[in-house]
Amino acid sequence: MATPVPTTARWTNRFSFLMVGIGASVGLGNLWRFPFQAGENGGSAFVLVYLLCIIGIVYPVLIGELAVGRHMGLSAVGSTKEMARAAGRSPWWGLVGGIGAFATYMVLCIYGVISGRVLAFAVAGFSGGYVEDAMPAIYATPMRAFLWQTLFMAITVAIVLRGLNKGIEVFSRVTMPAFFVMLTLLCVYSLSNGSAAAAIEYLLSPRFEELSPGVMLAAFGQAFFSVVVGGAAMLTFGAFMDDKANIANDGLIIATSDTIVAMVAGLMIFPIVFQFNLDPAMGMGLIFSAMPLSFMQMPSGSMVGGLFFSLAALGALTSSIAMLMLAAVAVEEQLQVKRNTAVLALGAIAWIIGGISVFYPHVNEEIDFLSGQVILPIGGILIAVFAGWVAPREAMRHELAGLSEPLFSAWRIIVRYVAPLLVGGVLILGVSARF
Repeated sequence: MATPVPTTARWTNRFSFLMVGIGASVGLGNLWRFPFQAGENGGSAFVLVYLLCIIGIVYPVLIGELAVGRHMGLSAVGSTKEMARAAGRSPWWGLVGGIGAFATYMVLCIYGVISGRVLAFAVAGFSGGYVEDAMPAIYATPMRAFLWQTLFMAITVAIVLRGLNKGIEVFSRVTMPAFFVMLTLLCVYSLSNGSAAAAIEYLLSPRFEELSPGVMLAAFGQAFFSVVVGGAAMLTFGAFMDDKANIANDGLIIATSDTIVAMVAGLMIFPIVFQFNLDPAMGMGLIFSAMPLSFMQMPSGSMVGGLFFSLAALGALTSSIAMLMLAAVAVEEQLQVKRNTAVLALGAIAWIIGGISVFYPHVNEEIDFLSGQVILPIGGILIAVFAGWVAPREAMRHELAGLSEPLFSAWRIIVRYVAPLLVGGVLILGVSARF
């Protein structure tokens, strides 16, 4: 097969790139997955490891992904394969990008199911449709759940079919500012009307005795899942960056924004959890079972619930379009098919797998664990090894010119030694503890 030609497509401007990058990171990982993962894993113990992982590992790997992607201008698979080839290494290093893209695509397959449920709960909130068992009538059967999943996937495919600039950029530029406004308003409302002190203590008071390999693996997995590091999205986004963009600064904005949203989401949800004596460790049912019941007991609860789930739906869409786009770019490049054909085919496959998981819910849980807590951290390890050992030092120094020489040296140490060893050790211990 002929060597892929670097893309000439570019983000329209820096704001567009940041909105897309933040939108890919900010989603159900923050509003749905972070709260229940924190609840199941000791609250502040989980948050502490999560924050340390973001600062010390995820951010360095994130800017490494962007640097490799921009330098090569190809898909996640193409960038890693061709950079390895140019450095005199095996083209099998392209599996680094391939594994990340596969993990992210696996997430998309179950994302549509969860996001369809979010859409249904948003509609139910505005129509006053929450009921005692917290399952709105419009979502009460597997077939109705399947129809909502179908609607969400259809919206995702339609946006990606419009392309990089007219589809993904335009949608993210409009929705992300609205997302931040809604998140702020709901957080203020929750802290004002819920048990703010209990929530802050739960999330931020140190409880080191609750640290365990399982908690650390959950926190590492959530950090990689949330910022989509190790999942090839940032490799792909880097290919569309302008040569003059400061990767270190832009990557910092994306990682910081995602972390702030996750923490604010916790401060939005847990005051309500403790106000109504809900169990913070009830897992995935936290926002779909417990939260709607609490909305029923609030003043203007249906409106608040509708806004809450609308916020989650916006975040879900900004993430799902990024997941589908990066998979389509890789398939288009590697299999030499038209972009729209790749989008339609991949969207259809994700829809089918998601539809199966509607009727067999355990599939959702297994895919979530495998992709979020196993494959994405493995992808993070591999891209760290690639950026530190395979990618030429001079190429990375050129792309990360925004880092001073001492910071660049520190970055190299992290991606070469710290990230692979630390994440690998936690991964082994955590998976061993599960089984």
